[in-house]
Amino acid sequence: MYLCICTATISNDQSRMKLQKLPLGLQSFKEIRENDYLYVDKTAYLCALADSGKYHFLSRPRRFGKSLTLTTLKELFLAQEHLFSGLYAEKNWNWNTEHPVIHLQFNSMSYDEIGLEKSLYQAVDTCAESYGIHLEKLGLGVRFEELIIKLSKINQVVVLVDEYDKPIIDYLTKDVIHKAYENRNLLRSFFGVLKPADDYLRFVFITGVSKFSHTGIFSQLNNLTDLTMHPRYATMTGYTQAELKTYFTPYLQQVLPNLKMDETRAWAEIKQWYNGYTWNGADYVYNPFSILHFMDRGSFDNVWFKSGAPKFLIDILKEAHIYRLELSKVNGVTLDSYDLENLTPLVLLFQTGYLTIREKLPFDSYVLDYPNLEVRSSLYQFLLAGFAQKDPITSFPTVDDLKMAFLAGDAEAVVAVINSLFSGIAYDLNFEKTEKFYHAVLYIAFRYLGVFMQSEVKTSDGRIDAVVETPDSVWVMEFKLDKSAKEALTQIQQKGYSTPYRAGGKKIIEMGINFSSETKRVSEWEIAK
Repeated sequence: MYLCICTATISNDQSRMKLQKLPLGLQSFKEIRENDYLYVDKTAYLCALADSGKYHFLSRPRRFGKSLTLTTLKELFLAQEHLFSGLYAEKNWNWNTEHPVIHLQFNSMSYDEIGLEKSLYQAVDTCAESYGIHLEKLGLGVRFEELIIKLSKINQVVVLVDEYDKPIIDYLTKDVIHKAYENRNLLRSFFGVLKPADDYLRFVFITGVSKFSHTGIFSQLNNLTDLTMHPRYATMTGYTQAELKTYFTPYLQQVLPNLKMDETRAWAEIKQWYNGYTWNGADYVYNPFSILHFMDRGSFDNVWFKSGAPKFLIDILKEAHIYRLELSKVNGVTLDSYDLENLTPLVLLFQTGYLTIREKLPFDSYVLDYPNLEVRSSLYQFLLAGFAQKDPITSFPTVDDLKMAFLAGDAEAVVAVINSLFSGIAYDLNFEKTEKFYHAVLYIAFRYLGVFMQSEVKTSDGRIDAVVETPDSVWVMEFKLDKSAKEALTQIQQKGYSTPYRAGGKKIIEMGINFSSETKRVSEWEIAK
C-alpha cells in the first residue's frame, strides 16, 4: 500500500500573502516550526514508519533531509503536539505517550580531533545528563547499554542515529583508510548492544549516506529493515513534483524577474537542473538543498555540489581509470551494499547521490546515470580537473574557451585550448603515458562541453570521435596518439562519421588531430578541404 499525501493548489490570493521563511541550512524540526519557517509535510511517512516495525535503516545523499527526518521523529516521540499543528501527524499520532530519545548526530561530533571513541562517550554522557541520569560503567558499549536500560524506566527508548557512516567515508582515501577500518570496528562494537537491549527499545532509526550496514556494523541487527530502495518510502526525503508546485509556486513567482523567463519555462529549467533522483526507478524527487537555495537566490547554481565537493571520489575514480559514468550498468546485489574491502566506485557514486537509477533491467540489474544538470556539469568539472591534474576552479574557463573557439570557427584556437588541457601535467604515473589517458581527458572535456552546447563523444574500440555542433557548423573530430593527423582524417572519411550530419544543411568541418607522447601536445592537425 502506497502513501498518498493530498495537497491543495495555492491560489493567487495566497501567493500574495507574506511567505514563510525558507529553512536554509536548518535541520531542526522544532526550530523550523517555532520560528515560522516553511516545512514540507512529510509526517504521513513518519507515522506509517513508526507503526511498521522497530528497526529501520535509510541511506540517502548528504543534505537530502535525513537530519530533518530524525529531528521530526524526535519531536513526535517526545509528544510535542504543539509543533505539528496543521500537519498530517496532528490527527494521526498518539500524543498521550512520550518516549525518551537518544539522538546521536555523527555529523556534529569532533571525532577528527579527539577520536571516535571519546566523541561517542561525550554523546552518551550528554544524553544521560539531559535526563538527569548518572552512568557508572566505563566500557563504551556497556555504557551505551546502561543508558538505554536506565532510560527505559521512563518508557521504552527511541534511538535515532544521524550519519552513522561519516566516521568511515571521511577516511576512504589510501593514506587514511586505516582510520576507516578502526572506526568501523568501533561502531560495530558500539551498535552491537542494540539487539540485546531489544526489550527496552520502542524504535530505532539509523541513517547514513552509504550502506555500510552489510559490512558487519549492524551484523547483529538482522531484523533491520532497509528503506533505501523501498517503494513505499521512495519520496520520504526530497521534494516530489507535486510538493514543489504546492509549496514553492509563490516563491518562484517572487524570483521570476531575476530569471527573465515565464513561469512555464522556469519550472522546466528547475526540473532539468535539480530533479531526477530516484531509488526505485519510478518515483523522482528534487534535491531539497538545491531547491531551497534556488528559491532564495533566483539563480541556477550548483549549490549542492559546491557544499561538499567529492575529492576522495575523484581520487578513487582516477585510480581505477573510470571516467565514463553515464549509463553505467550495475548488478542489484552490488548496488544494495558496500564493502570497505572492495570499494566499488559506481556504487559509492550512487549511494552518495552523484549517480541515480535511470532504468531497472531484468534479472536485478540497473542502469545508472547523472540525476540532473547540476550534478552532471559539476562532476564533469571535477573529473576533468582530477584527470588533468588541475584546480577545479580553472577547468571551467578552459571548457568555456573551447566553446568560444568552436563558435568562432577557429581551428587554431581549438587546438590551443586542447593543448592547455594537458599543460603542466606531471607525467609520473603509467596511466598518464598511455593513449587511454588522452582519451580520458578528451572524453571528459567534450562531455563537459556538451553541457553548454551540442557536443557528444562516441567511443568504439578504444578510439574517440568528438562531434560539436554550433548554430552554423558541425565539427567531426578524430584523435590519434603518435600517428598522424592525416590518418585520423582518413578514418573520419572512410567510416563516414560525417554522413549523419550532412542532411542538416550546416557546414561540415572534418578535423584530424594527432598527439605526441613525447611533447604531451598536439603535434599536428589537419582539416579536410
